[in-house]
Amino acid sequence: MLIAGFPAGAWGTNCYLVAPAAGEECVIIDPGHEAAPGVEETLRKHRLKPVAVVLTHGHLDHVASVVPVCGAHDVPAWIHPEDRYMMSDPEKALGRSIGLPLLGELTVGEPDDVRELTDGAKLELAGLELTVSHAPGHTKGSVTFGMPEAADIPPILFSGDLLFAGSIGRTDLPGGDMAEMLDSLARVCLPLDDSTVVLSGHGPQTTIGRERATNPYLRQVAAGPGAGEAPRRGM
Repeated sequence: MLIAGFPAGAWGTNCYLVAPAAGEECVIIDPGHEAAPGVEETLRKHRLKPVAVVLTHGHLDHVASVVPVCGAHDVPAWIHPEDRYMMSDPEKALGRSIGLPLLGELTVGEPDDVRELTDGAKLELAGLELTVSHAPGHTKGSVTFGMPEAADIPPILFSGDLLFAGSIGRTDLPGGDMAEMLDSLARVCLPLDDSTVVLSGHGPQTTIGRERATNPYLRQVAAGPGAGEAPRRGM
């Protein structure tokens, strides 16, 4: 298994390229602001051929490079239908102006081929199996992508802005909802094995076991109501 990730753009959003091995087909997860050069460099370095872009949610910091990346390689983009509008209208998704001139020239809109994700779907792409879990709270259409344990590789969760090391995604933007976030954490994260590696939309990797023991939000949903809030990350 090959997972190559790098933080991209003004928000340091993690973009991941996932393949069975170097020299094979791959899936690109969350090519956000200014991610296209990093994507191309990683493709060359590992001799990868992309077959799809998959998106954990529709915020600009996760989708800003979807159009150029999909266009350059003639591949589809997968997104949950409740977040699809964000690709064409990022300011509506944030509820305010994002100051586009400060971020450089952006190609806002949809790629030629957009496909919609559904809860529980199993995507068979590039020789990989990605299980989609609808996880609203950060946005209405947030999803995670799970990969099963294989050989000596533990299970993996690409958590987007649902779960971070020590925190969770913010819920104060349009479509955000703390009650939905806590429900998603309980449904999607708590049942996972402690060995599950969490590769999130921002910050370092972690594990479900570490977050179960230390993350105040997972501790809250495990113990029931009553725990306080901690700072949240993400756009």
